[in-house]
Amino acid sequence: MNKNSSATLMTNGSIWKRIIAFAIPLFFGNLFQQLYNTADSLIVGNFLGSSALAAVSSSGNLIFLMVGFFNGIAIGAGVVVAKYFGAKKFDMVQRAIHTIVALGIVSGILLTLIGVLAAPQILVLMGTPADVLPNSVTYFRIYFCGSLAFVMYNFLVGILQSVGDSKHPLIYLIISSVINIVLDLILVAGFHFGVGAAALATIISQFISALLCLRQLLKSPEEYRIYPSRIRMDWLMLRQIVSNGLPAGLQNSIISLANVVVQSNINKFGQMAVAGCGSYSKIEGFGFLPITCFAMALTTFISQNLGAKEYKRAKKGAAFGVLCSITIAELVGVAIYFFSPYFIAAFNDTPKVISYGTAQAHVVTLFYFLLAFSHCMAGILRGAGKSTVPMFVMLICWCIIRVTYISVAVKFIPDIRVIFWAYPLTWTLSSIAFILYFLKSDWLHGLEKKDSL
Repeated sequence: MNKNSSATLMTNGSIWKRIIAFAIPLFFGNLFQQLYNTADSLIVGNFLGSSALAAVSSSGNLIFLMVGFFNGIAIGAGVVVAKYFGAKKFDMVQRAIHTIVALGIVSGILLTLIGVLAAPQILVLMGTPADVLPNSVTYFRIYFCGSLAFVMYNFLVGILQSVGDSKHPLIYLIISSVINIVLDLILVAGFHFGVGAAALATIISQFISALLCLRQLLKSPEEYRIYPSRIRMDWLMLRQIVSNGLPAGLQNSIISLANVVVQSNINKFGQMAVAGCGSYSKIEGFGFLPITCFAMALTTFISQNLGAKEYKRAKKGAAFGVLCSITIAELVGVAIYFFSPYFIAAFNDTPKVISYGTAQAHVVTLFYFLLAFSHCMAGILRGAGKSTVPMFVMLICWCIIRVTYISVAVKFIPDIRVIFWAYPLTWTLSSIAFILYFLKSDWLHGLEKKDSL
């Protein structure tokens, strides 16, 4: 391996140092990504008003529904690369990364067509308030014109992270975040061009970060360098990538679909509720940072160590990562609980907007440790190649039960807090399901036994 490479083999050295060193850049990377996502809402809410803020907020769950599927595929692709990288099968790493790039190009074009053409129909089906709908359609369509950038960025970052490089994605996200915020200030705050300008600022910044990732992989060590002439679909490798990534993609889409149903119910409470809950969701994104960074770090750590047949190391790393994630997530949750009125007011100081956002924070935030546990378990299982398990757990707990609960409960108790309670209740159920699976299954022992034969 090139000594100047930023790749990291996580199969040796101190477990906690490897995980922390990998997770910290992920944390700051996700932080800056959340900052530039939040910048749209902050600037739109303060300079264009609550109606425009509601338009951006109502599009959020729908955007994740569309993008989340391909992000899940990117996670599965990273697992395949990490497994071969950990096993030092670099010829297979090469086949995998070029197939991933080809798949990303096709997926990005497909997502652009779906997003642009289907936006009005889907937003109407969600029950988006009539006074919010025109701005929502504009924001959604412009946002999805940049689908190729979003998909390719996630696929390329997946490759870098799978070989243990979380530093370059952090640098590129910082650059992207600064560009996005500057463009928001110029186009929205300065020229008052409307919500479409906020979406345009986001896709320009995302294209730049995707190009920076591509540039890095074009000059990386030959073990995982991208060679443009080799970009094509290797159908056997594609099958591995899809089999690992499809469950994660479906899981993201299932969760997003459930959240779209939740958003549809929130929409019924009017524009102020949409703006308030949308503002809280931006704050919640910061609470999720320790959750997502440790879940991603665990996926890479587990897949590399299982590829190298380091089973005891994988177990110890899993325990450490889960403990760190739930501890930090809960501390963040407590902080948001107490300071939520001030955070919501930063987006829009309308009293009703603050009231709705604060009400959601006071129901949800003290249960972040459950969300952290579920996501870390899902990350561990994906790293072990068992991505169908978290998919089914999320399907049952976070989709079927959540949607059923809301659909029934709101009819009898027409209080928006009934909707908010859907989250901690279903997080509890998924945590119980994962605990039972780990107690009853031999997911890691089975791999050890298979290798000993």
